[in-house]
Amino acid sequence: MRRNLWPIAVIALIGLWAWNQFGHRPSADVSGPVAVADGARTAPSARGESAYPAFLPAEAHDVLRRIAAGGPFEHRQDGSTFQNRERRLPPQPRGYYREYTVETPGSGDRGARRIVTGGDPPSQYYYSDDHYRSFRRFEAPAQGAAR
Repeated sequence: MRRNLWPIAVIALIGLWAWNQFGHRPSADVSGPVAVADGARTAPSARGESAYPAFLPAEAHDVLRRIAAGGPFEHRQDGSTFQNRERRLPPQPRGYYREYTVETPGSGDRGARRIVTGGDPPSQYYYSDDHYRSFRRFEAPAQGAAR
């Protein structure tokens, strides 16, 4: 009897996999809103420069300048398409989102911090410090405004 149960188990596992891949599409509301709009900014500097959002680490400032300048970037993956597989950002056509590494001091690899941009040229900016599990949307300073 037990020898006949394994094909049923295999079929059930294949069915669950197919349902997850092709049939089950949870809405973005299932896990709650993850891309949080946050326009908070630090106080402008004494030199009158525009400020970056307060939650961005200092390492992100250089990444934003490089994005505005079109590079060069530190990592070969920077500027590559962000797939948005988890659907934590608003749905857009493939290739709309691009990802960039924000260095993590003391990390032996790329770390978990990223900036994801939307559009070409970028018109939307998101920051993740937990490797895409959550995002905070922000407005980037005008080119040349922040130093």
